[in-house]
Amino acid sequence: MRRLRILVWHTHGAYLHYLTQAPHDFYVLSKPGRPPGYAGRSGHLPWGDNVRDLPAGEARRQPLDLIVFQDDPQYLEDQHRYLSAAQRRLPKIYIEHDPPREHPVDTPHPVRETGVLLVHCTHFNRLMWDNGNVPTRVIEHGVIAPRARYSGELDKGLVIINHIARRGRRLGFDIFSETRKDIPLDLVGMGAEEAGGLGEVLHAELPAFASRYRFLFNPIRYTSMGLAVIEAMMTGLPVVALATTEMVTVIRDGVNGFIDTDVDRLISKMNFLLENLEDAKALGEAGRRSALERFGIERFVADWNDAFLEVTGAKHERFVA
Repeated sequence: MRRLRILVWHTHGAYLHYLTQAPHDFYVLSKPGRPPGYAGRSGHLPWGDNVRDLPAGEARRQPLDLIVFQDDPQYLEDQHRYLSAAQRRLPKIYIEHDPPREHPVDTPHPVRETGVLLVHCTHFNRLMWDNGNVPTRVIEHGVIAPRARYSGELDKGLVIINHIARRGRRLGFDIFSETRKDIPLDLVGMGAEEAGGLGEVLHAELPAFASRYRFLFNPIRYTSMGLAVIEAMMTGLPVVALATTEMVTVIRDGVNGFIDTDVDRLISKMNFLLENLEDAKALGEAGRRSALERFGIERFVADWNDAFLEVTGAKHERFVA
């Protein structure tokens, strides 16, 4: 397909990094001071030459083909504030990263325009949202396989969650706090210090850092499938997780990881992994094969190209401001 000019926001930086592996030009909205959501092309991620910084004040003068939203304020406010009327008539995609917060089954999605394609990151998300008549599709995560490989040399587990303390029960802060009384656990991520953790590890350094731990523990009750889990699996790091949301379709208990809603049972499996490095290696290798097969970057890019083609159409003409 032809190369597109796509407007995006810097939301979920690692996801944006993988999305920009698609062979198109991505214009990332920025503001002075680079506040959250408007960081543009900045930070420690290895952005490609196809990622362009776009100051918000210049957006309405930028030739574009497509607008990709990633959260509610972008869709409900920013497009009216920063884009021209002609730009707002361009093809649009809204990426939904999470299941509904207010009510798990009866929450209408804020996107109600049937001309917008609503892309869910998991089948669970699409299942739980009330999507109305808006067209939807699911594009599962895709990641670049890290070079780091599992060693498991550290006799403890690792938790990778951003701001777990302030995000509370939904992200399993209570479960993490109780489990670490019985199991040695390190915590990394943005704001990890607030919960007695080690702090943030740069995305490029995280696979090698994580691969030394005996296992990854994912205490999250209710959110989308985490990129950190997939990236960890691709190193061969065995995963111990709650049997909730999309995770139940990724981890097969006792085959490529351990999964359950009984935290006490998960603690016993963590102890098993701490005492049996060779079994941990075998379990992690099975998880690695599963992740490589399901979450490869090539499939992800192909799925996104299909979505871009669907909304723009083969004969869509490039918009010139």
